[in-house]
Amino acid sequence: MTPQQQIIQMLGLAARARKIITGEELVVTAVRNGSAKLVFLADDASKNSNKKIQDKCTYYKVPYAIFGDRYTLGQATGKEARVTVAITDAGFAKKLKSLIAQINEA
Repeated sequence: MTPQQQIIQMLGLAARARKIITGEELVVTAVRNGSAKLVFLADDASKNSNKKIQDKCTYYKVPYAIFGDRYTLGQATGKEARVTVAITDAGFAKKLKSLIAQINEA
């Protein structure tokens, strides 16, 4: 199984465990209050959304990754199209970061 498929599976598990937050405003709030441990951003997000999420994550020192498109993120979490997803559990975030690192190495 590829790291991309594993990330999609982990996002699904996190969604079923209720350890994710989706939606731009809710994710920004989670980043601000420190509950977001990792943020995923769709590569087809608008420039405005992209800049807003990346700037917030950088300022509050929350790691983020650009992964898949809005439909991939939505499908992985069992929802409609989602531009951004925040992981609120440290364990899920750690595993997902290691999978992202594998993709970046390849």
